[in-house]
Amino acid sequence: MKRLIILAITILGFLYGCRQPNRVEGVCRYYWGAKDGYKVWFVDGNIVRSKIYREFLYGGNEQRYPFNPAGEIWIDNAVSCEEFEMTLAHELNERHLMAKFGWTYVMAHDSSLALEVIMRRKFERICREHEDSLAPRSVRDYEKIKEIKDIPDSIKLKNIYRVPLGDRNGVKVWIVDGYMVRKNFYPDFGFSGNDQAYHFIPSGEIWIDGQIAAEETEYSIATEWMERDLMLKGQSYSDAYETAIAAVQANRLKMNQLVSQHPPIILPDSTTRDAGVIDPKERN
Repeated sequence: MKRLIILAITILGFLYGCRQPNRVEGVCRYYWGAKDGYKVWFVDGNIVRSKIYREFLYGGNEQRYPFNPAGEIWIDNAVSCEEFEMTLAHELNERHLMAKFGWTYVMAHDSSLALEVIMRRKFERICREHEDSLAPRSVRDYEKIKEIKDIPDSIKLKNIYRVPLGDRNGVKVWIVDGYMVRKNFYPDFGFSGNDQAYHFIPSGEIWIDGQIAAEETEYSIATEWMERDLMLKGQSYSDAYETAIAAVQANRLKMNQLVSQHPPIILPDSTTRDAGVIDPKERN
């Protein structure tokens, strides 16, 4: 009788396992938005590497990775904000070449790396031209504090700008080299800043430290934009900062709710594809 019970439990466990495919929870962390018709998600790279595919790096798409849901582009949350634009373009281009032409992964990957080089050179040119156009900047903050005493009161910005992110409600957003800022003129620069809080940031600009995680970028931009707007309306830096932080915290809670609604990842039999599967929708 005991053996029959054990056998029955074993069979039931087997049947239950057959009905319940392997699932991985908690992969998605932040929904960035849509690009070229694809939903862009930041994912927990550590979970992907430990539970799905140990060689997952930078990003992924459904053509290369069968576990990557259709219609989604994944970006590893370990990617810095400075690398985000190139990584996103890489994954979109790679997916397109594999889906439309059936290219091998190696061919599509190499093409996407070449695209990255073009983008990096373009950004470098834009950043150097922008710096050349700027007059020397004060090294002081909103309290007129000069943190490095043995440097001039104003300096020419050099090798600070890294990636242009365009305009946000009339304010230009730039990825900058936070290390160079801290080394050369303001050691207390952390994560981000705006022209109302720091005199060395040109008028109408927000700076984002290139070393922060890419999934933090939009939170940092939102914080700086609100802080800047409130200071322009007459609030003190400390009051504007606290208000902005509280508002962005609410955004974080909303994002957590959205992330929790993403379905678990179903593990396929194979984790990678070496060649594209042509998508009929790509033929047009």
